[in-house]
This record gives sequence, structure tokens and C-alpha cells, in this order.
Amino acid sequence: MRNKEHLDEPVDEGTAVSIYAAGALCWRTKKKKLEVLLIHRQRYDDWSWPKGKLDKGETLPECAVREVSEEVGLPITLGIPLSSIRYAVKSGCKEVHYWAAAAGDMPVLPDGKEVNEVLWCSPSKARELLSNPSDLEPLEALVSAYDRSRLSTWPLLIIRHAKAKPRSAWTRAEGERPLAATGMRQALYLQRLLMAWHPNRIYTSGWMRCISTISPYAQHTKAKVKVVQRLTEADHNRHPAKVTAVVEKLLTRSSATGLCTHRPVLPTVLKALATHMPAEMRKSLPIQDPHLSPGEVLIAHVSLDEPGTIVALEQHKPYDD
Repeated sequence: MRNKEHLDEPVDEGTAVSIYAAGALCWRTKKKKLEVLLIHRQRYDDWSWPKGKLDKGETLPECAVREVSEEVGLPITLGIPLSSIRYAVKSGCKEVHYWAAAAGDMPVLPDGKEVNEVLWCSPSKARELLSNPSDLEPLEALVSAYDRSRLSTWPLLIIRHAKAKPRSAWTRAEGERPLAATGMRQALYLQRLLMAWHPNRIYTSGWMRCISTISPYAQHTKAKVKVVQRLTEADHNRHPAKVTAVVEKLLTRSSATGLCTHRPVLPTVLKALATHMPAEMRKSLPIQDPHLSPGEVLIAHVSLDEPGTIVALEQHKPYDD
């Protein structure tokens, strides 16, 4: 069956992307066997993954969560990132980003507008049904992660505080330096972005610019906020080993958690994370100063099967005026 959304022409690596989209491969285990969720779209008469185009101002993770909710009625939290795919469409080149999303036994309800049928099936059955050959790429990535016990994870989100007023323009205590106007917009952007992983607890420096960065999300979700003075610049300068101890303690958790701190503290945080991942993955860490831009987020996906082991990384840029 030919998928009418796709054209037959191959897509060059250098082809500019005209459409960005995002989605998720929802998965569960049934009788100790992996199953994935396929959707059938009547418009194209095809079998594919839940996905859709970005709305204006939307981030890729937000889009993935929204599309799954709209098309199959599942509220999801994103897991590890999977392969992104590109293919030719009438307007040029479409790039789709995918994540894994554990779905358990939640009921699945097609929206009836775009999706008229849904199916939980084995990966082998999915390979037979998928209409677009490129949709096999994220499936193989998911199956590989499952086979290596790398699919069940929880996210540790490392957040650099949003853009603050310049030090040179601030004459009061450093811990009271507030966010700039851009930083306040970045904090609102983070409120939406972080919803894709739902951190239920955030550990933060007690300085104003960190508190203000995570406040919109915490107020919106009622996430618990724990102020940790060790994460301030001043305490880190005196006792960097105590920051390492904070990170090590967080890695013993098993539910989505955030950590918000400052640029000078990030090298110590990243060094601690590096000891919990394969050597090849360490090359993906942002080790060059400034490590993360103001308001940027690094997500370390930590294995539930091998506690304390980081199995995937992803970064998300901040809102930019």
C-alpha cells in the first residue's frame, strides 16, 4: 500500500526542511512481550505512528505529547528520544522527531477525525503494517533499546536559569539579581516545555534567578520545589564536592526530577553525570563553556532496569527573542 502523504523522490541530506513534526511510539509489555501502538488514518489509508505538525510557537516535545493526546486519547510522558526521519512531501521536506512513551494499559480512543483505528501489536506485525518504510527507523531504535534494557527510564532535567539582568547593572546582593525581561519569557516557555516530562520535584539554587526560572512550572503543576543552597554559585565555589553529592543523590531517584542552577556550577554537575554513562555518550555532553545557554535544558534519561545508569541524552534550546 502506497502512503499518499509521501512522494517517491529521495530526500537529499542537504535539503532544507519545510515542515517539522513530532510524535511518539507508545509502548507497553503484555505477557512480557513488547507491543507498540499503530494508528490508521483514513485520509491517507495508511498505518503509522501518532504524529503531527508543530503549531506556531510550539516545541517538538510539546507537539509530540499533544498529537498523541489528540489522536489516540493518551496522556503521555516522553521517554528516550528515537530516530528522527525525513521524507519528501509536496511542499518540500518533512522532518519528524519521535520519542518513546510508556503507555501501560491505558484505554486508547481514536479521535475519529484523523484516526479511525488503533492497534496494539508486536514489532514484527508493525513492520508488516507500516506504510512508510522510513517509519521503521524509530521502531528499530525502540526495539534495540528494549532488547538492551534501555527503554524503561526516568528523566533528570538539568536546567540553567533563564537570562538574568547583567551583573554590571546590578548593585545589590548577587543572590537577589532577578531575571531580565527575556528571562521571564524564557521561564514561561520552560513551563510548557517541561510538561513533556512532568518533573514532580525540582531541586534549585536559592538565588532569585533560579527560583524565578522554575516558578511558572512549579505553580502550574504544583511540583514540589526544594531549595538547595549547595547549588548556588557561592556555595559551589567553596565546596564543589557537595554539588557532586547532590547529583549523586538525585541519580538514586526513580521519578522525573529537575535541577536548576548556574553556569559556573554546570561543569561539576556534568562531570558527575559523566561517571554514570558509557564513554561514547560522554562525547555528547556540553563540556564547552557556557555548557548550556540561559534557559536551556539537558535531559538525562536514567535506566529503571539499571538504576543510576544514564542511557540517553537530549538538549532543548531556550526561547529566543
